[in-house]
This record gives sequence, C-alpha cells and structure tokens, in this order.
Amino acid sequence: MILVVTPTPPDSPNGNGVTAQRWADILRDLGHEVHVTQDYRAGDYDLLVALHAVKSAATVRAFHADHPAAPIVMALTGTDLYPDLHANGVDPAVLAIASRLAVLQSQGKYQVAPELRDRVRVIYQSMAPVPPVPPDPDCFEVAFLAHLRPVKDPLLLAAAVRHLPSSSRIRVTHVGEGRDPALAGQAAAASAASGHYSWLGPLPRPQALRVLARSRLLAVTSVHEGGANVVTEALAFGVPVISTEIPGSTGLLGTDYPGYFRVGDPVDLARVLGAAEEDTDGFYRLLRQRCAELRYLADPARERDAWAALLAELDIK
Repeated sequence: MILVVTPTPPDSPNGNGVTAQRWADILRDLGHEVHVTQDYRAGDYDLLVALHAVKSAATVRAFHADHPAAPIVMALTGTDLYPDLHANGVDPAVLAIASRLAVLQSQGKYQVAPELRDRVRVIYQSMAPVPPVPPDPDCFEVAFLAHLRPVKDPLLLAAAVRHLPSSSRIRVTHVGEGRDPALAGQAAAASAASGHYSWLGPLPRPQALRVLARSRLLAVTSVHEGGANVVTEALAFGVPVISTEIPGSTGLLGTDYPGYFRVGDPVDLARVLGAAEEDTDGFYRLLRQRCAELRYLADPARERDAWAALLAELDIK
C-alpha cells in the first residue's frame, strides 16, 4: 500500500490536490494500492509520498517513526523551494529522512543543498491530449488561472491592461478563488471597471480548463512557482504561454524561452501582451512554435515512466 498525503483536501481543485490525485492514478495504473489523505493515521504502508515539506513535516516524522525501513518520497512545492528552503521554514532533518525529493521542473534541484541533490528527481506534470477548442473570434482572449494569493501577483494583469492601446482586442479571463479578501476586493473592482480584464471567481475544474483551451494565450504572473500545473495544461492544449521570468517557469519552458516578462512589472507585461496580439515580428507564431516543441513534457506516458523508474529505485514492487 502506498500512502499519498497532501496538505489540502484530496478533492481540492488547487495545485497540490490535482497533483496528488494524478499521482495516485498513475501509481494505481502501475499496479499499486493507493490511499490519498490529508491526515496521517498509522497503517500498513510500503511507501509514503508527501506533498509539501513544511506542511507535511509532522506526517513525515510520524510515518518514519512507524515505518523506519519504508522509503519516503517528498515532493517540494513552490512555497517550499522559493525564495529558499530556510526562509520558508523547511526543516533540514525532515529532508534528511526522505529517500527521494521530487521537484516539478529542472531548476528546482538547485534549491536543495548540494549534499542532497543526488536524491532529487524531476517529475514533469502531465495531461492527456485534448481536442482543440475554437477561440472567440471577437477578441484576443488571455487565460489567467490563479487563486488570489500574494505569491501569484494576481492583480498584475489588471494593471498591465491599462497600458494597452484603446484599439487592443485583448480580454483577460481570470479564474480563481478570492482567497485574500483584500485582493479579491481589488480584483472585483478592476473587473467592473475594465473592458480588458474579467475576474470570474472560482469555476469547476472542467470549466476552468475550457477557458484555457479556447484562449489564445496563458499568462503566469507569479512571484514564485514550484512548477505550475497550468503551464503543463497549456502545453497539452496547444496554448502558448507568457510568464514572469522565474525558475519555476524557466525550468519548464527553458531559459531561452521568448515569452518572459519581469516580475511585478505591468508595463513589461503589457509590452509582451501587445507583441503577442499584434504578432510583432512573428512573436506570437514563435511562442506557438516553442510551446508545440515542448508539448512532449505533458505526455502522460513520460510522467508514468518517471514514477515507474522511481519506484524501481526504491524497490517498490
């Protein structure tokens, strides 16, 4: 039996919940019995997969005490890794307990102490291919799928669209929960005042994915990311991405990817949005080409193979 512990409810639509359920499905497909939970209770387990080093620390300690010989895979999330493990309160002793440390993009391993890097495995997130959805012909829709939390810098797009020319057909569709009341109030006000930005609030996951699928662009404005699941989803949908230039994105899209803008800079974001809408010097076509070349990262078989290899290393049969 494999135990998967997530800091949020297992059916949660946020990143950790989606990742935990997808990994559980992969592990079951590999022939294992899997239990997904938010709260650890002692039981007969062969392996622990724990998401979030800080929030799952107590679980890791308790599991190790109950099963001292059983391996532990700890998934390091964005709020573990950035700005750094120490600042985020990650206990080095908990990292030392883990048999393997999983990160979601290639830059994540450099946040880990050199003596632990041989335990790090990169597991790119995946999504099954889906049929394309026709875009709205009356606008240049930009999807923004992010809950309103400071780390997502969720008002940056609302600020950026104010720098667009009046002729712009860009419409940002923002889907996400208003987790920070102050940010939610500002987003609602911006949505009411702007013809270029609309905050819809939370939507069921299938509806949120439909917004992404029909959009001409995905925007990621985060200050930090461990490896945004929505980027993988965009690659699977064939939707090009623009993003803040942060390790969580460069580790997925590459350090030479052309669609980056400066963290917290609405003017630079407006520049990138305008270049994409106008396809200045073939910019939008280049984004589409580069994302098409990266689509293999979203292949479910790749993620399944990564887990199969990891289980083999740990002698989990």
